[in-house]
Amino acid sequence: MRMLVLGAGRQGSACAYDLLQNPVVARVTLGDLLVDTLPPFLERYHDDPRLRLERVDARDRATVRTLMQGHDACMSALPYFLNLAITEEAIAQGLHYCDLGGNTEIVFRQLELDAQAREKNLSAIPDTGLAPGMVNILAEMAIQQLDETASVRIFVGGLPQQPEPPLNYQIVYSLQGVLDYYTTPGWVLREGEPRQVEALSELETVEFPAPIGTLEAFQTGGGLSMLPWKYRGRIGEMEYKTLRYPGHAHIMKAIRELGLLELRPVRVGNTEVRPRDAFIAIAEPHLRKPAGQDLVALRVEVRGRKDGGPRGIVYDCVDFFDAHSGISAMERTTGFSLSITAQMQASGQVRGPGVKTPDEAVPGEAYVAELEKRGIRISRRIE
Repeated sequence: MRMLVLGAGRQGSACAYDLLQNPVVARVTLGDLLVDTLPPFLERYHDDPRLRLERVDARDRATVRTLMQGHDACMSALPYFLNLAITEEAIAQGLHYCDLGGNTEIVFRQLELDAQAREKNLSAIPDTGLAPGMVNILAEMAIQQLDETASVRIFVGGLPQQPEPPLNYQIVYSLQGVLDYYTTPGWVLREGEPRQVEALSELETVEFPAPIGTLEAFQTGGGLSMLPWKYRGRIGEMEYKTLRYPGHAHIMKAIRELGLLELRPVRVGNTEVRPRDAFIAIAEPHLRKPAGQDLVALRVEVRGRKDGGPRGIVYDCVDFFDAHSGISAMERTTGFSLSITAQMQASGQVRGPGVKTPDEAVPGEAYVAELEKRGIRISRRIE
């Protein structure tokens, strides 16, 4: 396998690391504008002949097109707004493709490339990280185990193991991405129909075993991917909520309502400044904790009927910062998921060809088995 990873940030680097653990992978090319400084867990592979670092501007389609040559699959760990163009180039150049996604409108447009991918016998899978990604595969697994499904509820959070006020949060991926989720309406299914709900709304508490305890959950967008449209009219209720320590949503909602997350510039003296840019510049140093260790908490609850009676299937996952490798829980659950998907594509294990979301393309049992190999354990219980 010859694999191309675009984006050398946290998730792209974790993806490249995971690819290098497989001796069948003959080459891993990591492309980004900034590839001079790698995280310590990947820096140790700097002299590995299989790892190739390439400086590339992902907005330059001609350069990306050239870089794709000689690879079997392309993984995008880039900002979501670049994914459509990268998908188009990957299909045109004959590469399998997957990305971290997170923006439903972009995924709708990627799905329009299905015919081109089928014609070239290629698999393209957007939304293959943690949420969307892992959670969608688990939800589909549970749905298939029931005769009828009434509701799907998904909860995911990337959290510090040692929370510090006022937000009890640390950056586990792009702060810009977090704020997008806090300001963009989310899609849900209500009475079988897709509807939008306000981000940070519909607050509730969710209990996890010690040492986590009580968390709060609130609406955010992107996590369901295309599930609301796939199951429109067939499942009554479906939603995705983000998990945080109690009190976080109240503070962030106040910050949002004060206009501090707006993208429209305001005049400050003789300068025009976007409030969100200023907020990120001020808040990020306080939220970026290099020595902080994180965890990921995940729950997928699917309820309905089986053999004439009520049945609930619940998948849980709690993953922690890996002190041995120095890889965070968010990098493990997101970057490794991207890598697993691409390896399954390149080895012909996915349901393809064409452009499909993870719940449609990725065989759940095989995917969960790959997570287990990496120490990411999914528990299942029947209620």
